[in-house]
Amino acid sequence: MRVLVVANIDIGLYKFRKELLQRLIDNGNEVYISLPNGDLVEPLTELGCNFIDTPVDRRGVNPVKDIKLLLRYFNIINQVKPDLVITYTIKPNVYAGIVSAIKRKKYAINITGLGTAFQKQGVFLKLIVMLYKLACKNAHTVIFENCENMQLFLDYGIVKEEQCLLNAGAGVNLEEYSFEKYPSAEKIKFLFIGRIMQEKGIDELFEAAKRIKSEYGNVEFDVVGMYEDNYEETVKKLVNDGIVNFYGYQNDVKPFIEKAHCFVLPSWHEGMANTNLECAAMGRPLITSNIHGCLEAVVENKSGYLCERKNANSLYDCLKKFIELPYDQKVEMGKQSRIHMEEVFDKNKVVDETIKELFGE
Repeated sequence: MRVLVVANIDIGLYKFRKELLQRLIDNGNEVYISLPNGDLVEPLTELGCNFIDTPVDRRGVNPVKDIKLLLRYFNIINQVKPDLVITYTIKPNVYAGIVSAIKRKKYAINITGLGTAFQKQGVFLKLIVMLYKLACKNAHTVIFENCENMQLFLDYGIVKEEQCLLNAGAGVNLEEYSFEKYPSAEKIKFLFIGRIMQEKGIDELFEAAKRIKSEYGNVEFDVVGMYEDNYEETVKKLVNDGIVNFYGYQNDVKPFIEKAHCFVLPSWHEGMANTNLECAAMGRPLITSNIHGCLEAVVENKSGYLCERKNANSLYDCLKKFIELPYDQKVEMGKQSRIHMEEVFDKNKVVDETIKELFGE
């Protein structure tokens, strides 16, 4: 079969879907990938994928650019003539989904998160719901990463139950993110990995970190990620004040995870937070938001703690509770994190389920 995979960025496709792409290729399929050019396109082509450069304005709402993208997808599907189209993220889901429906192609849409679109009310939300209804109406499968997102699409009448597949997110590669020995007890390092933006709970993290640093001298906060919102001056001040250590975007986050005692992600909304899964797989306790897309990664009080979304006081309480745990209990939390990943989030199981759904194997 000829399979066309449509995404909006190389990082996500390589980091979280390369195992699926490899399985598709190993099974004898001819795989094409449509996405913007980037540093990780080359390793994707080395897997055996055929690359089609497709610029996507990920966060913009320019109708002229979106119409051009829609027409670009028409051209790509006409040229590739795929037997199956697989889409990821909002604009590829909507526009490539609509084109696939018009061209009567078999296609699968992946809801990797709802982003800001479903957090708003009014005309914009109505427009997004309408576009998703058009995109999903004839989809063979719509794959969700958490039950709340799936229920929302059902409630809005965007999908039918028989179209839905609920996966354990993208899963986590348990070999790539192997269990690592827990760090020593000299200092307690909290780690955040993610885009530096409000909706990742960065304001709550910074507020809680200030309070913790004023009370404890043996605690550090490491922040890894690229700026998505305007936080550069804020972060510079926090670094100068000794509140956080900032490392920017890193191609390889594993050395930071190895040194961390606990991973912290106070996000407002997620499809399924891959950073939670990766850190847990490496044997690190988690403190994350009590929302679908985050809570699934935690066995409460056993492998980590859940804090309330948009609540710096709740996050502070969780951080403080973790700090005051005996060292051996922190170590045990890390072990329980790994066990939970093995039982629920094994990447091989997720790929198996996806292939079975799409190909009936």
